[in-house]
Amino acid sequence: MASTSSSEHSKVLSLGGYARKLSITPKSNINIHINNHYNSRIYTTGSEVSGRVTITPQNDTRFDTLQVVLLGTSKTRIDAVNIPQATVHTFLKLIMPIPESSYPIPRVFEAGLTYTIPFTFVIPSTLTLNACSHQVANNSVQDHHMRLPPTLGSWEKDDFAPHMSRVQYVIKARVYKDEADDGLTTKVMEAGQEIKVLPMIPEDPPLNITKHDDLYVMSKSKSLRKTIISPKTGKVTITAAQPSAAMLSPDGKTSTSTTVPLYLEFEPFSIDARPPKITGISSKVTAVTYFSAGGVSQYPNLKDWHRAFGSEGRGSYSGTTSVTTGPLGEVKWSRHLTAQARRDSGYGSDSLSSDTDLPPKPAPKKTKGSLPSPIFHAAQLQVPIQLPVQKKTFVPTFHSCIASRVYVLWLTVTAVSGGNSAHLTLGVPLQIGVGSSAVSHIDNTALPPSFEEVEEADADADANEYLLPRFMSVPAINSHQDGALPGYADLDHHRRRTVVAH
Repeated sequence: MASTSSSEHSKVLSLGGYARKLSITPKSNINIHINNHYNSRIYTTGSEVSGRVTITPQNDTRFDTLQVVLLGTSKTRIDAVNIPQATVHTFLKLIMPIPESSYPIPRVFEAGLTYTIPFTFVIPSTLTLNACSHQVANNSVQDHHMRLPPTLGSWEKDDFAPHMSRVQYVIKARVYKDEADDGLTTKVMEAGQEIKVLPMIPEDPPLNITKHDDLYVMSKSKSLRKTIISPKTGKVTITAAQPSAAMLSPDGKTSTSTTVPLYLEFEPFSIDARPPKITGISSKVTAVTYFSAGGVSQYPNLKDWHRAFGSEGRGSYSGTTSVTTGPLGEVKWSRHLTAQARRDSGYGSDSLSSDTDLPPKPAPKKTKGSLPSPIFHAAQLQVPIQLPVQKKTFVPTFHSCIASRVYVLWLTVTAVSGGNSAHLTLGVPLQIGVGSSAVSHIDNTALPPSFEEVEEADADADANEYLLPRFMSVPAINSHQDGALPGYADLDHHRRRTVVAH
């Protein structure tokens, strides 16, 4: 500008309907201000994220395009032998429309002026199909990949996330200039503001766990003795059922309790052997984070995920913490006839006690040195569990294209027979979800929109460049010029190679 008088410094320029006075000593910068934002604030499905971008150039700055975008990205890193393999997946891209009438004419940000651009985003409930374009095993996996994953690795408290797997949401403001000589676009300004997102995730049906799913231990048996050198008195078996989901509040600060059903059986090796006393139950929870260099087609917590551990660039990371278990009540055993004994005796019912209604038990196998008993003892327990959300950050269970988070609840049951004790440990799947009851307390917004309802604007080739790590592996996620979200290269048609990003 030709003059630097005080009248010039007090200029006010409006862009997009907002205006702001200039500071006396303007800086050449671009900043993002989110309304009512603070570092620990959590956004959920349907939350409104609004604010303004301010630009105060120190020198006159010519530009052609201004972009304000909300990006959701998942990043993984596999430490291969020769070179790290890193992958970035942009699963969410919302662009704030800026009308042409809002741009200054000519397109020059003048020194000494502050330009203000308002923006508003709403966290969607689902992603578009373009967010997951690789092959998956079934519709269930596809549906999970269409859900927004939670922020991973950026919480104040430990969220069990490794450095090899991150999920981030960030608002980016960028100013571009078209170069007349070579037709390329230059980024002249950029600012970013990360936000934490904890999307609503409903409770899913229980898992169909088989013998191939070695992450979980749903049943455990042990032989019991009254002393170390005494003969075996019988065999105790404990079987668990998957509990209902523990549901987080939308701010992640509280969680509902859940209850694990346990079914106990004691097969005596002699008819006078008594069932053991259950003297205690301890519990802990393990958070397992799975990450991959390419698109994952299955649920990684089921089947033999680790079989192709090295060849496809996959990894997992576990973290464990103790869990509060409710008080153990009196365990009441009831006696029942085995199926064979019921047939031999002609009893119309298997039960010798009316305390518990349990199905008939097949006759136990013959044990060396003893005859099989015609009876077995059974009991049931309900174990209350409360997650320690005060000392750890629990994100919901999720499965995305290149990262997943699941939880295993470990229950150790102590059974005492005479003066000898046995410890049986079960590993039960624990789903963690996010409820929707408290959304109105966080944001006064309308019902959450589907991502499909958001109008997609044209994207430029530089849209995701800032997220690229130094090394990127193939199969990687390609950037599309048509404004669609990136997808994965076909694993069957592309050979793995490594390129160096600028």
